[in-house]
Amino acid sequence: MKTDLTLTNEQFQKLLAWLDTDPERAGVKYEAIRRRLIAIFLNRGCHVPEELADETINRVARKGCELMEGYQGDPARYFYGVAKKIFSEHMRKAKKRRPDPPPMVSNAELEPRLNCLDECLDALDPESRELILDYYREQKQAKIVSHKEMGKKLGINAGALRARTHRIRAKLEKCVRECLDRAGESNDIN
Repeated sequence: MKTDLTLTNEQFQKLLAWLDTDPERAGVKYEAIRRRLIAIFLNRGCHVPEELADETINRVARKGCELMEGYQGDPARYFYGVAKKIFSEHMRKAKKRRPDPPPMVSNAELEPRLNCLDECLDALDPESRELILDYYREQKQAKIVSHKEMGKKLGINAGALRARTHRIRAKLEKCVRECLDRAGESNDIN
């Protein structure tokens, strides 16, 4: 989302005044709203949560006096409504930018990659290995149900589960690339 992420000082001061008449409490509310926006975008699988949170805040602030004078209720709820629209815009743009699927790979080309993947999976600690295999085991609705069950079992929310599996996957990808380099294969494993 390429937009101007800066606000004028006047816009920012009006935004803080809308959040609370006490500048210190307004700052605390602002930070809480920004953290919550980032968490919302993270939980939806967004790769640029801070950028979208800042865009949300900027759009609300640009609305200026017209919004702030007439709005009744908790300002945070307005931010969350704007965030929902920004996330929808972001997803529409992301769908347009999707890369072409990778080319088909022959069995002869696939074999070394699978061997490296097996080697790297074996190098993981048993808990991480089980988690990553379970995370990618199901598809479609069964995948959603499986992820909820995994989160409950581990006592973590969906965002924490995604973060944990993302770290394991990054470690696996690095290991597979290194293995392929040692074997003299291409390390294009996307």
